[in-house]
Amino acid sequence: MLSQLMVLFGFFSLVLVLIYWINRAVVLFDQLIADGQSAWVFLEFTALTLPAVIRLALPLAAFAAAIYVTNRMTTESELVVVQATGYSAFRLARPVLYFGLIVALLMSILMHFLVPISTARLAERQNDIAQNATARLLTEGQFIEPIQNVTFYVREITPAGELLNIFLSDTRNPDEEVTYTAAQAYLVRDGDDTQLVMVDGMAQTLRTADQRLFTTSFDDFAYNIGSLITTGTSRGRRASQVPTWELLNPTPALEEETGNSAARLLSRGHDRFSQSILGTVAALLGFATLLIGGFSRFGVWRQIVAAIFLIIVVKGIETAGLNAARTNENLWFATYLPSIAGFFIVWCLLFAASRPSLFKRRIRDSVPS
Repeated sequence: MLSQLMVLFGFFSLVLVLIYWINRAVVLFDQLIADGQSAWVFLEFTALTLPAVIRLALPLAAFAAAIYVTNRMTTESELVVVQATGYSAFRLARPVLYFGLIVALLMSILMHFLVPISTARLAERQNDIAQNATARLLTEGQFIEPIQNVTFYVREITPAGELLNIFLSDTRNPDEEVTYTAAQAYLVRDGDDTQLVMVDGMAQTLRTADQRLFTTSFDDFAYNIGSLITTGTSRGRRASQVPTWELLNPTPALEEETGNSAARLLSRGHDRFSQSILGTVAALLGFATLLIGGFSRFGVWRQIVAAIFLIIVVKGIETAGLNAARTNENLWFATYLPSIAGFFIVWCLLFAASRPSLFKRRIRDSVPS
């Protein structure tokens, strides 16, 4: 049974990861390719988002695998035969528990190591690209608006980095609109700024008050394009990028860096443990729910619906517990409420499956006196 669970877990994980990953990749493709990034950057970004995607898919895949295997064993009467040999529901749940512990181990690796590292690296690469003027402006044959009221166009970029046929319109000043055109241009670093040096061009200034146009020809002209790059200020790490140990021991410096209170940092740290445990809960919940009820020619669709409903209940408890833990750092234990509730529900279901007579109507034979 454990081997069947692992095989189907791998299959459902692959399917769910592909679905999540494709949706995320479409968004990244629009953002990166439209900004002039290469396909290699696109692949790098999608690879860095994979740990977060896998984290979402694993509990669902564990739940689906447990449902599928239990349903197949029920329809083929394998569970009935095993139970007839004297195996209790708790004994039958043992391989599912081992399977859930494997899922919890994988979730722990993701939650405590891979996801924070990949998230931090992704934020670093996004910041690098945001500061890269070439990625924002140097796109051949397209009119680009790097910031509002500024339009830039370059017809061709030579292998040597020379820009040919430049058009730059700056209408940020409501009193005058300036348009630059040049036959050639170069990007030159000047300290922390980037200068666009235009050669053999003309500047046209339109004064909006009286609609008068002034033209100025130039041999070379330097335009600071540093203001066209909206990089945003780097305020340090986000809570999702902080290692678990730091989250569990928040300091005033960490609170200032992340912009989160101590209660929120503690709740996020404990939530990583809770999320790992929920992988085990999902597998056991899917198995235990399908043990309730006897054999039916119509299948176990009612038990499957009940299992999905119980998962929703557990997720609702998770939301309530997180909200409580975020308000008070002394309520950090509330993050484990969904795990506790999940295991309690599983125990109740297994107890009911072991004693079906408790839920059957007892019919007493009437004996005539």
